[in-house]
Amino acid sequence: MAHVPSPNLLIRKLQNISDLTQSDVAILEAIPLSKRDCAANEDIVREGDGPTHSFVVLEGLVGTTKLTGEGKRQITSFFVPGDIPDLHGMHLSVLDCTFSSLTRTSLGFMRHDTLRAICDRHASIATIFWRSTLIDAAIYREWVTNVGRRDAYTRMAHILCELIVRLHSMGVIEDHVANLPITRAVLADALGLSTVHVNRVLQELRRNGLIFTEGTRFHAVDWAGLVRAGDFDATYLHQRTANTF
Repeated sequence: MAHVPSPNLLIRKLQNISDLTQSDVAILEAIPLSKRDCAANEDIVREGDGPTHSFVVLEGLVGTTKLTGEGKRQITSFFVPGDIPDLHGMHLSVLDCTFSSLTRTSLGFMRHDTLRAICDRHASIATIFWRSTLIDAAIYREWVTNVGRRDAYTRMAHILCELIVRLHSMGVIEDHVANLPITRAVLADALGLSTVHVNRVLQELRRNGLIFTEGTRFHAVDWAGLVRAGDFDATYLHQRTANTF
């Protein structure tokens, strides 16, 4: 694991996407967090809940999930350390999706009344939070395009590129090597594929020399090739370092 320069992952995430003044940093550092650990495949907050808190991912991987009437799951986004997956819940009376832990996770919950009071008093913080939710929306749009219009091989390469860039920007991984303890079923539900098809695509990426996997260890051996294979352009992540990685 790479050394994370800032102990406050929320601040590191927001610094990746916006300018923070020292005053902004001090305000964000003072937000009380109620920590909770989850095993893999736990629902953190469910569709239909009336939220009173939002949470920041401190460790692990979280996904937004929707179920069809037949009980089929679609994962509509991944969230990595530093992300606030349900920040929009601060302004919604009912959640329209479920947030689930896709791996073992550690979360920090923040009260909505605290966040609202900060936004009311500090326009710069409100703007930063707004920018964060807009970037989440940009990622949603890219995922719709990925699942709706790219073939399975390109879909897989694209989602792996995204994860590598986002994890690297948070200092969670070194270079192009990551520990990704996510199951084939998770990848299948994120990409709209069967687990059998997921295995075939991963095997093809390995045969083509683009990736190497060993257990949960994932290495993008040919990063430029993986980017081409995934039709990946990191602009939609709106990170300062995404296009120089």
